[in-house]
Amino acid sequence: MGCGCRVVHFSDVERSRVEESSSKDTWVRWLISWEHGAPNFAMRMFEVEPGGNTPLHSHGWEHEIFILEGEAKIICGDEEHEAREGYAILIPPDVKHSIVNTGDRMLRLLCLIPRLR
Repeated sequence: MGCGCRVVHFSDVERSRVEESSSKDTWVRWLISWEHGAPNFAMRMFEVEPGGNTPLHSHGWEHEIFILEGEAKIICGDEEHEAREGYAILIPPDVKHSIVNTGDRMLRLLCLIPRLR
Protein backbone atom coordinates (compact mmCIF):
# COMPACT_ATOMS: atom_id res chain seq x y z
CA MET A 1 0.00 0.00 0.00
CA GLY A 2 1.56 3.27 -1.08
CA CYS A 3 1.28 6.86 0.03
CA GLY A 4 -1.07 7.74 -2.83
CA CYS A 5 1.53 9.82 -4.67
CA ARG A 6 1.63 9.74 -8.45
CA VAL A 7 5.01 10.24 -10.07
CA VAL A 8 4.95 9.84 -13.84
CA HIS A 9 6.87 11.10 -16.85
CA PHE A 10 4.57 12.80 -19.35
CA SER A 11 5.76 10.54 -22.18
CA ASP A 12 4.44 7.52 -20.26
CA VAL A 13 0.89 8.94 -20.29
CA GLU A 14 -1.28 8.07 -23.29
CA ARG A 15 -1.88 10.93 -25.70
CA SER A 16 -5.38 11.34 -27.16
CA ARG A 17 -6.46 13.53 -30.06
CA VAL A 18 -8.81 16.37 -29.11
CA GLU A 19 -11.84 15.53 -31.28
CA GLU A 20 -14.00 18.67 -30.94
CA SER A 21 -14.87 20.02 -34.38
CA SER A 22 -13.15 23.40 -34.07
CA SER A 23 -9.95 21.80 -32.78
CA LYS A 24 -7.05 21.20 -35.15
CA ASP A 25 -3.92 19.07 -34.59
CA THR A 26 -4.28 19.09 -30.80
CA TRP A 27 -3.51 16.28 -28.34
CA VAL A 28 -4.13 15.90 -24.60
CA ARG A 29 -2.48 13.83 -21.86
CA TRP A 30 -4.32 13.54 -18.51
CA LEU A 31 -1.25 13.64 -16.26
CA ILE A 32 -3.09 13.77 -12.93
CA SER A 33 -6.83 13.52 -12.35
CA TRP A 34 -9.47 12.26 -9.96
CA GLU A 35 -8.94 8.84 -11.55
CA HIS A 36 -5.46 8.94 -9.97
CA GLY A 37 -6.80 10.03 -6.59
CA ALA A 38 -6.55 13.84 -6.97
CA PRO A 39 -9.54 15.17 -5.02
CA ASN A 40 -9.70 18.75 -6.33
CA PHE A 41 -7.87 19.39 -9.62
CA ALA A 42 -6.77 17.71 -12.82
CA MET A 43 -3.52 18.53 -14.62
CA ARG A 44 -3.49 18.01 -18.37
CA MET A 45 -0.74 18.55 -20.92
CA PHE A 46 -1.85 19.78 -24.31
CA GLU A 47 0.35 19.45 -27.37
CA VAL A 48 -0.63 21.62 -30.32
CA GLU A 49 1.14 21.12 -33.64
CA PRO A 50 2.30 24.16 -35.66
CA GLY A 51 -0.78 25.84 -37.16
CA GLY A 52 -3.08 23.89 -34.84
CA ASN A 53 -5.49 25.14 -32.19
CA THR A 54 -7.61 24.05 -29.25
CA PRO A 55 -11.37 24.32 -29.77
CA LEU A 56 -13.09 27.68 -29.35
CA HIS A 57 -15.43 27.02 -26.43
CA SER A 58 -16.61 28.14 -23.00
CA HIS A 59 -17.74 26.47 -19.79
CA GLY A 60 -18.51 27.29 -16.18
CA TRP A 61 -15.04 26.75 -14.70
CA GLU A 62 -11.68 28.46 -15.00
CA HIS A 63 -8.44 27.17 -16.49
CA GLU A 64 -4.97 27.87 -15.18
CA ILE A 65 -2.45 27.41 -17.98
CA PHE A 66 1.35 27.40 -18.08
CA ILE A 67 3.21 27.32 -21.40
CA LEU A 68 6.12 24.90 -21.28
CA GLU A 69 7.41 25.46 -24.80
CA GLY A 70 6.41 27.13 -28.03
CA GLU A 71 4.55 30.26 -29.06
CA ALA A 72 0.82 30.89 -28.87
CA LYS A 73 -2.02 33.27 -29.48
CA ILE A 74 -4.47 33.16 -26.58
CA ILE A 75 -8.04 34.02 -27.58
CA CYS A 76 -9.99 35.01 -24.47
CA GLY A 77 -13.38 36.60 -25.14
CA ASP A 78 -12.85 39.58 -27.45
CA GLU A 79 -9.13 39.80 -26.61
CA GLU A 80 -6.07 38.18 -28.14
CA HIS A 81 -2.74 37.86 -26.35
CA GLU A 82 0.65 36.60 -27.50
CA ALA A 83 2.38 34.18 -25.12
CA ARG A 84 5.35 31.83 -25.15
CA GLU A 85 7.18 29.46 -22.82
CA GLY A 86 7.19 30.68 -19.26
CA TYR A 87 3.85 32.51 -19.46
CA ALA A 88 0.97 31.76 -17.06
CA ILE A 89 -2.61 32.39 -18.17
CA LEU A 90 -5.95 32.50 -16.36
CA ILE A 91 -9.06 31.80 -18.44
CA PRO A 92 -12.10 32.88 -16.35
CA PRO A 93 -15.32 30.85 -16.25
CA ASP A 94 -17.89 31.33 -19.05
CA VAL A 95 -15.45 33.10 -21.42
CA LYS A 96 -14.99 31.78 -24.97
CA HIS A 97 -11.38 30.77 -25.43
CA SER A 98 -8.93 29.00 -27.71
CA ILE A 99 -5.16 28.60 -27.96
CA VAL A 100 -3.46 28.75 -31.36
CA ASN A 101 0.08 27.56 -32.05
CA THR A 102 1.70 30.50 -33.88
CA GLY A 103 5.21 29.02 -33.90
CA ASP A 104 7.06 26.51 -36.03
CA ARG A 105 7.46 23.83 -33.35
CA MET A 106 5.18 21.91 -30.99
CA LEU A 107 3.34 24.05 -28.42
CA ARG A 108 3.20 22.29 -25.04
CA LEU A 109 1.19 23.64 -22.13
CA LEU A 110 -0.11 22.51 -18.78
CA CYS A 111 -3.79 23.15 -18.11
CA LEU A 112 -5.32 22.72 -14.66
CA ILE A 113 -9.06 22.40 -14.13
CA PRO A 114 -11.15 21.95 -10.98
CA ARG A 115 -13.11 18.82 -10.29
CA LEU A 116 -16.78 19.52 -10.75
CA ARG A 117 -18.87 17.86 -8.08
